[in-house]
Amino acid sequence: MIEVDRAGDVWTVTLNRPDKANALTEDMLRDLRDAMRAAQEAPAVILTGAGKVFSAGADLEAARAGLATSPLWEELSGAVASLPGLTVAALNGTLAGGAMGMALACDIRIAVPAARFFYPVMKLGFLPQPSDPPRMAALIGAARTKLILMGGQKIDAEEALRFGLIDRIVPPEDLLAQARALAADTVAAERELARQIKDMCHASLSLSPPAGHF
Repeated sequence: MIEVDRAGDVWTVTLNRPDKANALTEDMLRDLRDAMRAAQEAPAVILTGAGKVFSAGADLEAARAGLATSPLWEELSGAVASLPGLTVAALNGTLAGGAMGMALACDIRIAVPAARFFYPVMKLGFLPQPSDPPRMAALIGAARTKLILMGGQKIDAEEALRFGLIDRIVPPEDLLAQARALAADTVAAERELARQIKDMCHASLSLSPPAGHF
């Protein structure tokens, strides 16, 4: 249910359970984690889904059986975040629940116009994965993060773009081509350059404004 295309310098990792809205099982999470750990030498990785939904989050039966609190979620998002090459989440449709973590851990997120974004932890009675709120807040701010996590709001692609949750809206037929185009410069460059640029970007998040700066 997880397909990995290692053709060329761009790895494409696809969630392929479209009949179940790509809802994630324990085996799928483990396979995703292992694929990301194996991609450490890949200049670029594209994460996408089959069908019209990127992922509905955790499979509900599996979540009730304990998957919602599995360490696999953090292991997966951590593996994505640690990749030295460029990572692009090519969101072919709605992104929901715990599946948000791997997309938040990517460097760039592009989505089709029909995509919707929500993370119904309050309704389901689960905490979000620990790294998800700070990663989301780094992108869209604390208040908007609370709007989604605590207010239970479902936002569409246009609002997600305005918030900064995604970086571009792309027609479905162009989604993967756009993702590969975004990776082209990174693939053509020296591999160490990408890692250094990512390190510089991450360091900037910890910089505080000087005293008196508003």
